[in-house]
Amino acid sequence: MTAIEREEPNDHAMKHHVEEVRYISADKRLEVVFEDGRAFSLPAEYLRVESPSAEVQGHVPGQKQIVPGRRHVGIMGLEPVGTYALRIKFDDLHDTGIYSWDYLYRLGEQQDVLWATYLDNLAAKGLSRDP
Repeated sequence: MTAIEREEPNDHAMKHHVEEVRYISADKRLEVVFEDGRAFSLPAEYLRVESPSAEVQGHVPGQKQIVPGRRHVGIMGLEPVGTYALRIKFDDLHDTGIYSWDYLYRLGEQQDVLWATYLDNLAAKGLSRDP
């Protein structure tokens, strides 16, 4: 199982900075372009099930929750948090995750592995992406 470390919100420690964030509502995808030229297309469902919130990640390593039934989730709003992060408001009313630029970058870099792990975990628990 692959884990992504959460970082403290400290703008000075950020390794990555965003140049552009765009939500494509028809595709339910967040397009993120970083200053180093890397660009990622992140589905809303993926962002929701990998939310950095304590509700999903837990308070200590090993407490991560598998979030089923989010195949059709969309994003209702994006709110900047200082100069280091984004709060994403999902249409299932989840809005407690603070997605730092570094966290979004890692989600992009590790998307294939994290998504496969998520699907494996759903199957192992007999859960579905469908509501």
